[in-house]
Amino acid sequence: MSEHLLEVRGIDAYYGPIQALREVSLHVDKGEIVTLIGANGAGKTTLLNTLFGNPRALVGHILFRGEEITRLPTYQIAKRGLALVPEGRHIFPGMTVEENLVMGTIPVGMEHADEDRQAMFELFPRLEERRDQRAGTLSGGEQQMLAIARALMARPEMILLDEPSLGLAPLVVKRIFEVLREIAGLGKTIFLVEQNANHALKLADRGYVLVNGVIELQGSGKELLGNPQVRQAYLGGH
Repeated sequence: MSEHLLEVRGIDAYYGPIQALREVSLHVDKGEIVTLIGANGAGKTTLLNTLFGNPRALVGHILFRGEEITRLPTYQIAKRGLALVPEGRHIFPGMTVEENLVMGTIPVGMEHADEDRQAMFELFPRLEERRDQRAGTLSGGEQQMLAIARALMARPEMILLDEPSLGLAPLVVKRIFEVLREIAGLGKTIFLVEQNANHALKLADRGYVLVNGVIELQGSGKELLGNPQVRQAYLGGH
């Protein structure tokens, strides 16, 4: 049995002929917030998608709660307690906020839908105000909150987030990171891919730095924030 909640062992992944990940190994323990930072095109999104089986890891192993999930279909991975909030949010714009939340229950069924929806409205009061509004008419920040809430409706043990702050105003970004801390406080494990290295490393227990598909650095959030190499490359030298 793996002692880690999520363990990635030496995976390679390709998009067509292009190798996007090389011998990537990392782990996330139960209750942790772990972040993955890196430049555009480093392979961060590919890694999250590979955890969900698209693209498949051609080499190496992915374990969740000690079980090999490397070859499982995406819907089976979701049923085991992993949820992904993709880059660009991918909400259903023609559906209402409430209908989007119901879509989040697909991996687990509707048994707890009412109580979970109420919990989401407590976490995101703005969504309750907008519950009957079409999701496509929400602001960017509201859509991001909806995407997170929809993922939580699947009752995941671990939530993967891909660039949740992308394209949002600074005040909204601050709120999104506060919400992630609140979600961690509810006992959820978080794996966060984020270009905003400053916010991500301040939030995270630990972090990894991905450069051209290879893990180059790892350490506590505090260690990486203080690392001159990280400061120069991702924090504007500050």
